[in-house]
Amino acid sequence: MKQAKGTSAKDIWIKQVIPAVLLVLLVWLGVFSGIRAIIDSGITKGPDYVFGDQHLKTAVALIELYKTRYGHYPKKLSDINYTGQWDAMALGSVDYLPGSDLTSYYVEVNRGWMGKPEELQMPDEFWQGTGFNELLKE
Repeated sequence: MKQAKGTSAKDIWIKQVIPAVLLVLLVWLGVFSGIRAIIDSGITKGPDYVFGDQHLKTAVALIELYKTRYGHYPKKLSDINYTGQWDAMALGSVDYLPGSDLTSYYVEVNRGWMGKPEELQMPDEFWQGTGFNELLKE
């Protein structure tokens, strides 16, 4: 960068670079604070529940399909192949803990739309015939 006569590199940093970096940090902090305020307001409670419910059901279906194909549950969710973009979003929204022998697993939602859904519970009948084991929860 060509410097104007009498302008040092230190002057450029003080007058241009540092203010620009501070502005970016302030904008980022404002966006983060705004999102946090929206979540904390409770306005996302409904969408968090709806998306969390769908994420859980999609993840369980993919986990069970993996078991059908390979005879055991996956060691990690990234082992599941042939997923679409929505499936990847669902798998990224759950915590998964396989049993040591890969014959059972524990899964729970960690994110709905923007935050963790409150009080998302599936009836016992939902888990019937699956390898879900609540005792694996750490």
